[in-house]
Amino acid sequence: MRNDNDLSMKEIEQLEEKYLNKYWHFLKFVEDEVIKGFNSKNDIKSDWIGKYGNAEGGTSNFAVGSERIIYALLNGKIAGQPNSSPVSSDLFFEIDDAYIQIDLKSVTTNGGINIHPETHEVLKDNIGDFDTSIFIGENQNTYHGNIIVNRNRPNQEERRYDPNLPPVYNKSNGEKKICLTYFITILSNSATFDTELVSIMCMPNGKLEPYYKERPLKAGKNPGKVRFNFSNVYKFELLDNQPKRVKIIYKNPNMNDWTKRKLKYYLENADS
Repeated sequence: MRNDNDLSMKEIEQLEEKYLNKYWHFLKFVEDEVIKGFNSKNDIKSDWIGKYGNAEGGTSNFAVGSERIIYALLNGKIAGQPNSSPVSSDLFFEIDDAYIQIDLKSVTTNGGINIHPETHEVLKDNIGDFDTSIFIGENQNTYHGNIIVNRNRPNQEERRYDPNLPPVYNKSNGEKKICLTYFITILSNSATFDTELVSIMCMPNGKLEPYYKERPLKAGKNPGKVRFNFSNVYKFELLDNQPKRVKIIYKNPNMNDWTKRKLKYYLENADS
């Protein structure tokens, strides 16, 4: 009977890296289809321009459309047995040696252009929700741990964080299988309608908390919210040669200098 409670922390990271590479290689293989899909909105732009916008508190005008493309490719080609659990990420499926959770994060930047050249609307910029950390939900990760709030300040405090996903799933037949969590991030430009960057990253499994401690977690903008501080744990530190936890799938070859400065972490540290 399989019991992934017995996996060492290094063995967990080996599995995490194995599937990070698998999904990255697949998405690189279909990179042309991804960008073609993202650009398909431009063919009918005259029918939707000016009719979209951020919901209150939202982050991206293009989230639904961009994520639709990625879901179609992953669901049709590489996902294992889908699981119907109501407590899960956007994609949740079982494979031979793990349960896989994949969530998509879409963020919009204005690329340093404050007024849209066609609609003349004021453009908000949310690249700060993308550059070094991303918002994560309780149904999207397994990392039970502590968050250090206001670090190195007089009002520093420690908050407990307990997500809803277990580090290891317990099947009805007694089998225990590790849960691995990944995020695909998409940065869209609301001024040019270009895709600026697409990446994939692996958040450490909760069983790795004794090693990484509070480093993967960062307090969100609102109380009770949390972010995956990926720039603070961007390597598989327990593996030989410490391969990267963050990998670039696509970057805009025509990215302007303003956006490059904002994406300094990715361009200098992530694998591509």
